[in-house]
Amino acid sequence: MHNYMGLYLHKSLDNDAEIYVWQITETEEQLKSMCSIPTDELEEIGMYASESQRKQKLAVRCLLEEAFEEKVYLNHHDNGKPFIENEATNISITHTEKYVAIILHKEDDLGIDIESLDRDFSAVEAKALSEDEIEDLEEDRTEKNEQLAIYWCAKEAIYKRMSVNKVDFAEQIEVESFNVRKEGELEATFIHKDGYEEEFDLEYMTFDRHVLVWLVG
Repeated sequence: MHNYMGLYLHKSLDNDAEIYVWQITETEEQLKSMCSIPTDELEEIGMYASESQRKQKLAVRCLLEEAFEEKVYLNHHDNGKPFIENEATNISITHTEKYVAIILHKEDDLGIDIESLDRDFSAVEAKALSEDEIEDLEEDRTEKNEQLAIYWCAKEAIYKRMSVNKVDFAEQIEVESFNVRKEGELEATFIHKDGYEEEFDLEYMTFDRHVLVWLVG
């Protein structure tokens, strides 16, 4: 294991899932030197025009090295869902400018999403919330923005977990009302196009003006 600054958090959950969070403070060159990257993956990363995106992808690779003893090969299904070619482990990945997070579990399906609270989430209200969810929003602008960020992350995490095409976030993903805390639990329902409903329990935590939401199972 390297003792670099990068690994910000490693959290082992009761359900045997593992979360790893990397804080991107390094240069692109430093990130490259910190982990061994399969050549084709390095070429792929090099095709991103934005340095920030390249660094995010490199940080994911650094996290994989923290999480696995053997070298793993990361790939993506046609729908964009990531998978590890040579390990029977499910993975979900998320990144912002400053942080990258992965969640791993041997059997269960996963979803994870991170957002910066410095972003303005006001568009989420009209785009992704149901009428019930809108009614539950706080009056205070700062609190409301944090609440919207958590709603958005929760719905994104469920969307990644379901990996179905064309999901209407407002109609098909309903998050029960919650009070914003430093960390907490959320309950949500995914309504399939045929009306079949699936219930999910999610967890969230906030740190350094970021919110991270995940679900397992």
